[in-house]
Amino acid sequence: MAAAALLVAALGTGCGAADPAAPVKGKAGQSAAEAGSGAAGALANSAEKLKAAQAARAAMAKKWGLAKTPLMAPAGPKAKPEITTREGFEVEGQDELPPVFTTVPTEDKVVFLTVDDGAEKDPEFIRMMQELKIPYTAFLSDYLVRDNYPYFKEMQAAGVTLNNHTLNHRYMPGLNYEQQREEICGQQDTIQKQFGERPRLFRPPYGNYNQDTLRAAKSCGIKAVPLWNAEAFPNRMDYREWDRDLHPGDIILTHFRGREDWKGTMPDMIRHVMKTVTDKGYAVARLEDYL
Repeated sequence: MAAAALLVAALGTGCGAADPAAPVKGKAGQSAAEAGSGAAGALANSAEKLKAAQAARAAMAKKWGLAKTPLMAPAGPKAKPEITTREGFEVEGQDELPPVFTTVPTEDKVVFLTVDDGAEKDPEFIRMMQELKIPYTAFLSDYLVRDNYPYFKEMQAAGVTLNNHTLNHRYMPGLNYEQQREEICGQQDTIQKQFGERPRLFRPPYGNYNQDTLRAAKSCGIKAVPLWNAEAFPNRMDYREWDRDLHPGDIILTHFRGREDWKGTMPDMIRHVMKTVTDKGYAVARLEDYL
């Protein structure tokens, strides 16, 4: 390409052909050979970094007792997919309201891990996810979180987005519009006050909502309502779809729970869900990278 450019320049100015013995120069007088060598070096360096990252992740997987090393997710798409409400999940006036969805439209073989409420505050869970570099998104209810805000601040400092799951985890369709708005906007205000950021995502307790829920959520600044297509436990996965399987872009729900509620810990749950995800050839990606 550089040689062609020089030839065009010579023809355009009426000059003679360039000396064929002279090296073709690129930016800042760099020869094509030098440029090629630099590009090859950059690629080799990138490959070495990737290899080192995979080796480090494999070591962490062994440390935390995972059956396999988690797969690396691709970079998030530059052009975000269009998010629309899942068929059958609409309410009247849905086109003007935040979309409700269980799967993100993507051909990437990725799934998204989300964790609800905030009851269990297991420090081993935070360390495990940091060391394994597994992304996840939290949906918090203040009545369960307020006794230990620092736990979730540590989570946020590690790159986890903290989103809205209402103040008191009430059944939203059983409340009127103003009561629902108090639950959602109140949690927006609380998260902003305690963690410095106002959420854009909201998940209604139990996945139940009506038109008032979405109207209230929109009025509080909510942009989208991610539900889930699969749910993770320490000993099983439950699925929404008839084929009982994962699909590209599926959102996985789990909870901040421990032995009091489960026959296992949060790290036990992660070991099980990651075995399932990895065995099926999926990587866990960051939900916010696709929204």
